[in-house]
Amino acid sequence: MKYVFKYLKGYMRESVLGPLFKLLEATFELFVPLIVADIVDVGIKNGDRGHIVRMALLMVAFGVIGLSCTIAAQYFAAKASVGCTSKLRRALFERIGRLDCTTLDGVGSSTMVTRLTSDMNQVETGLNLTLRLLLRSPFVVFGAAVMAFTIDSHAALVFVATIPLLSVVVFGIMLISMPLYKKVQASLDRVLLASRENLTGVRVLRAFGREEDERAEFDARTGNLFSAQSFVGAISALLNPITYVMINAAAIVLVYVGALRVDAGVIEMGEVIALYNYMSQILVELIKLANLIINITRAVASANRIGAIIDLPVEENGTAHPAADSEYAVEFDHVSLRYKNGGADAVYDVSFRVRKGETVGIIGGTGSGKTSLVNLIPAFYPATGGVVSVFGHDVKTLDRAELRRRVAVVPQGAQLFSGSIRDNLLWGDENAGEDALLDAVRVSQSKDVVDSKEGGLDERVERGGVNFSGGQRQRLTIARALVSRADILILDDSSSALDFATDAALRSAIASLSPKPTVFVVSQRTSSIMHADMIVVLDGGVCVGVGTHEELLKRCSVYREIHESQIREGATA
Repeated sequence: MKYVFKYLKGYMRESVLGPLFKLLEATFELFVPLIVADIVDVGIKNGDRGHIVRMALLMVAFGVIGLSCTIAAQYFAAKASVGCTSKLRRALFERIGRLDCTTLDGVGSSTMVTRLTSDMNQVETGLNLTLRLLLRSPFVVFGAAVMAFTIDSHAALVFVATIPLLSVVVFGIMLISMPLYKKVQASLDRVLLASRENLTGVRVLRAFGREEDERAEFDARTGNLFSAQSFVGAISALLNPITYVMINAAAIVLVYVGALRVDAGVIEMGEVIALYNYMSQILVELIKLANLIINITRAVASANRIGAIIDLPVEENGTAHPAADSEYAVEFDHVSLRYKNGGADAVYDVSFRVRKGETVGIIGGTGSGKTSLVNLIPAFYPATGGVVSVFGHDVKTLDRAELRRRVAVVPQGAQLFSGSIRDNLLWGDENAGEDALLDAVRVSQSKDVVDSKEGGLDERVERGGVNFSGGQRQRLTIARALVSRADILILDDSSSALDFATDAALRSAIASLSPKPTVFVVSQRTSSIMHADMIVVLDGGVCVGVGTHEELLKRCSVYREIHESQIREGATA
């Protein structure tokens, strides 16, 4: 909740005026039973129609003023709650963007989405209701009790006995339900995760005919969510019937005591009606308070979940800048990497050096640590052993923005964003001109893709690039990386959807760039890396060979086996 209060400070005026107008409206409401009592005891009793009309007009005036106060309170409360949650959402989104990859992997994207949507909505609703009702309901409850004492202190003792009992029930249920709402939100995370996995992997799901299995799994998760919601909902639902029973029992006692007091000539009939109206006001306000507490409970649970993400440590950022005169672009010195909660090292004791402008091929079997290795260069993950240096500096000491400006990465999964082709290319360099964009398109072998589209560079890209083929998406993501003119270019199996001719043309075009970047090519095909200046062979995370294509064929059995198997497959095909 500390972050809610932090961002609510910017709306102190609205946070004060909202409850203030609500209290003003409640004050007028507390006078209404006295006016009704006066109408009964004076106007009706004496047959004075003029007095009845005057009191009725006074009630109408109170109603109009109260409505105006309510509208003002709604406006200020909405402005404060929406403004506060907007800042909170922005802070959460910013913090998510600064988390390191290890933390992101551990938390999970489904949880992040739930925090940004469902939890944020719960906070906004709870904050809005709190500003409007948190002071109003107790004010009316205790105000009605005080007004009852001004009428008859003996009958008002019923209020004194009822209000503490009601408070115990309301706050007791609140304390029980608060931790349960946290479990409900956690169950919602799991449902969202299942939904996201099924939507993103729908083709795989259908290809393996697992629809029924996934349906059963989804039903199980939604069943757990339903059970959790039903349980906490049943506890919260006890508030209304219990408060109704207690208030109505108190009303019966009040009417009985009032009748005795009227019979004794202590109070008038209208005053009994006023007392009953005050008891009714208490009933209504306690029901509001009960529902408010349920919403506040949810909001507090959601705010704590949001705060837990904001409190996560951000990616450490160094201050050093890459050395301009360094002979080596990248150096691995006995580097190891073990993922969080990983049972073994994904990369173990790898050492090699890469000079500026060289092309390095990374090859190995599935799960051999190829992607893990290149992810250490832009410091997506910190090395758990050894030192990774870029242009003469340990990546841990480098400024992250500067490092990633010098290193362009084309990931395994070609990811395009909704917008236009131009918008996607400008991710590489937002200040790039038309010539730079077209040059990147040409080098990446994407010219035919752009030329075939009616809009050219301004052709619309749907979410995830679904209106482009896999090969087109790969080439456009390569073009996006080339726009940045980075000193180091990492192609992480980014040509897997390209035919051999296009792949060869791409490698030739990149080699002709001036100045030539240092290129890391992760590939499953030896044909894609055989002309590299250096090839690193990985097997189970261990570097089993470093050298040129010819050297590795002679002395590295793993590389030779991969190459010969692909030659046989090519000959068979």
